[in-house]
Amino acid sequence: MEKSFLEKYGIVLVLVIICVILSVLSPVFLTIPNLTNVIRQISINGLLAIGMTFIILTGGIDLSVGSQVALTGALVAGFLTAGWPIALAIVAGLLIGCLLGFVNGFIVAKGGIPPFIVTLGMLTAARGLTLIYTGGRPIYNLGASFRFFGAGYVLGIPVPVIILAIILFIAYLVSRYTIFGREVYAIGGNPEAAVYSGINKDKRLIQVYTLMGLLSAVTGIVLTSRLGSADPTAGNGFELDAIAAVVIGGTSMFGGEGSVVGTLVGALIIGVINNGLNLLSVSSYYQQVVKGVIVVGAVLMDGYARKRQMRAIKDAADEVEAEAQA
Repeated sequence: MEKSFLEKYGIVLVLVIICVILSVLSPVFLTIPNLTNVIRQISINGLLAIGMTFIILTGGIDLSVGSQVALTGALVAGFLTAGWPIALAIVAGLLIGCLLGFVNGFIVAKGGIPPFIVTLGMLTAARGLTLIYTGGRPIYNLGASFRFFGAGYVLGIPVPVIILAIILFIAYLVSRYTIFGREVYAIGGNPEAAVYSGINKDKRLIQVYTLMGLLSAVTGIVLTSRLGSADPTAGNGFELDAIAAVVIGGTSMFGGEGSVVGTLVGALIIGVINNGLNLLSVSSYYQQVVKGVIVVGAVLMDGYARKRQMRAIKDAADEVEAEAQA
């Protein structure tokens, strides 16, 4: 069924309307320094949301990404304070992130346990490991060179934004033009049909969760670099923001439908709303309420669109059957 203009570009229109409203309410909103700050802030959520998009496309979910961010960030900080070269510390952190994601994916795929339960367990375990490793205290003195990845600039563009742009570009190509991407969509659209068509579902699920672990590690490194320290409480609630960006961006919670580009727009909407409410001196408590309302609204719209699509398919099938009988 062909999508209408609003179904295709409605989320972008919503972003534009929000920006127009905030620009009227606050003259600071459209200034270059503020817009740069918004883009830098959404880069953290954007990185996680890209990985979360692939997971939700399979019909899964990962609640452990915030804890993985904290653990990988703390470990990299620990390696640096122990005298490791920056490159080696970063590579080690990325590999550890992949391992955490692999564990999630392996248990989901081979153990047959719902992703919600598996990743909830990893959320608790990774946070506990972070607190054990750090002793509940931040790790400082990471060196000026390491700050480049989170607070540096290249040609006036924040490095985190450049990292997000590169990963977004790669993720778009992978999701649209590779066998891996097509099989991820197929698994989310109809898992049984995907298996019968020869797709190795278990392999793809493990790969998707490993990718999420990798992007969680990238996020942990960028965040630790930006803050100049590794806080054991870092990443609290990050999984909720990532899921919100994916859902607001149009990816179906039922799996099989969505895009990383839509997810970026969803992350921008969250970032713009947070920034705008801060400029208007609105309490952060209300920001959480607004975000929650938007997420619930997006899920309701997704459910309505899915029912509408199923009705259209049923009507088309009935017409074909009627013509055959005639």
